[in-house]
Amino acid sequence: MPSLAHVPPGRAGRLWLRRRLGTAERGRDQLERKLRVLAPELERRRLHRDQRHRQWAADCRDAQVWVLRAGLLGGQDALDRAAPARPVEVRLRWSTTVGVTYPVEAELVDLAPDATLGRTVGNAAVEPAAAAFRRALLAGVEAAAADEALRRVEEEARTTRRRLRALEQRWLPWLQDRLTTVESALEQAEQEDAARLRHAVGTDRGAGP
Repeated sequence: MPSLAHVPPGRAGRLWLRRRLGTAERGRDQLERKLRVLAPELERRRLHRDQRHRQWAADCRDAQVWVLRAGLLGGQDALDRAAPARPVEVRLRWSTTVGVTYPVEAELVDLAPDATLGRTVGNAAVEPAAAAFRRALLAGVEAAAADEALRRVEEEARTTRRRLRALEQRWLPWLQDRLTTVESALEQAEQEDAARLRHAVGTDRGAGP
């Protein structure tokens, strides 16, 4: 926040303060509109996050059941042979709302089920177990993306509220107070100038022939 030394003197200072006050008021209006847009989006992100975590928990429970069946039928060797040969890649789709970008969708890249997997390892439970783990993995990725989306929207909302408070509690009151002081001083100076002018005119008339 600038000090009084930054405000130009006289009428130039009044113009300087009025311009900055107008800019600050427009900034406040924009921040308020941004918060009105972010509020419903924040609620949607929270609901989506909760839904994704519930789905992830359900898919993990299902995968645990199937891996137990596959282990009972074929032992650890069958599970080891069913493991994917390379790391899984994830692709995210992004969206932007009032300047904040966040992930809205996630997918696994090139991780299609292998229809011959159960016959290859000689265990009928391995193929459905692998499919269950793919579902759980995807659900986990979607839950992580939902967490990140919520975090980003929450951070943007916090930052916007912090800027709005700074405007409302510090910058706008400071400008309004300085403007009132400058206008009062200018009004007083104008009144004094007018009084001096009247006095000078009266003196000239009194000194006439």
